[in-house]
Amino acid sequence: MNTQTSPLAATEARKADHIRICLQEDVQFQHTTNGLEDYRFIHCCLPELDFDEIDISTTFLGKSLGAPLLISSMTGGTPEAGMINRRLAEVAQHYKMAMGVGSQRVAIEKPQVADTFAVRKYAPDVLLFANLGAVQLNYDYGLNECLRVIDILEADALILHLNPLQECIQPRGDTNFRGLLDKIAMLCKKLPVPVIAKEVGNGISAPVAEKLIAAGVKAIDVAGAGGTSWAKVESERADNILQRRLGKTFADWGLPTAECLTSIRAVAPNIALIASGGLRHGLDVAKALALGADIAGLAMPFLQAAACSEAAVFDLAQVLVAEITTVLFCTGNANLEQLKRSGSLQRVQKV
Repeated sequence: MNTQTSPLAATEARKADHIRICLQEDVQFQHTTNGLEDYRFIHCCLPELDFDEIDISTTFLGKSLGAPLLISSMTGGTPEAGMINRRLAEVAQHYKMAMGVGSQRVAIEKPQVADTFAVRKYAPDVLLFANLGAVQLNYDYGLNECLRVIDILEADALILHLNPLQECIQPRGDTNFRGLLDKIAMLCKKLPVPVIAKEVGNGISAPVAEKLIAAGVKAIDVAGAGGTSWAKVESERADNILQRRLGKTFADWGLPTAECLTSIRAVAPNIALIASGGLRHGLDVAKALALGADIAGLAMPFLQAAACSEAAVFDLAQVLVAEITTVLFCTGNANLEQLKRSGSLQRVQKV
């Protein structure tokens, strides 16, 4: 009897493993932080504002958002992932947040799980991001597959995620990244929606961002270091000593989120910029916005809440909105644009 696991079953099992490991194991960066602790807001004890009139709405890629928040790409492809995505979509709709889904490669390989990603019916007015690994463009994926995942989600944009370190450590990872920039440029010209380039937790440098922007990418999600380490996640899944060792060696590899934001904004003042990577609360979000991000993405806090209950996801969203609003109130800024122009965020002088 042939007991070898099929590629499709392996992909689905990997999705389930990722959820389990992220929720049950310590896979956070231990030494490298998101860098936001190096910044502090100047407190304003006389804001001359009515808290109830503070406006945290914004626009991103031409669509209105009730809050500058993105439920970052996480999962899909299993029944549990489908439940998580439904809960996340419902809270995104309620608060008018943006939302991304996890890599939809499994939905191409196994069309019967596509409905675990298809959240538009729960979030008819939300800015939704489809998602594929950019490296798949070197493994027989192209325009048709990108159009398919956009169609499954009825997406407003396509995320192409860049994850070279994860692929190095993942068993049987896809590690041929040669020539991807030209293929990304081709997609940017031919797709009917904007393309977003995103890392998965190791950060995008300013020089790479400039190349991606020149290729036609309309937004950058820095996904910097400081949150979940996918090197550690894949190390937990490793089926041999080499992969396990690699995951441990590179567990803290990457560029801190704050560093990515400031360096990219310095060379690309007009690019749509998403901050993610180790953001855990609304104060982190506000700092990221003050450093130049347009919106901020969180994954682990939403995953933990969604795995718990629908109510927990709504509670988290309510808290995040309150935290962001409190920052604006206590810095004397009535809206996000004022916050960005105010100079309220200062780098902490270290002794």
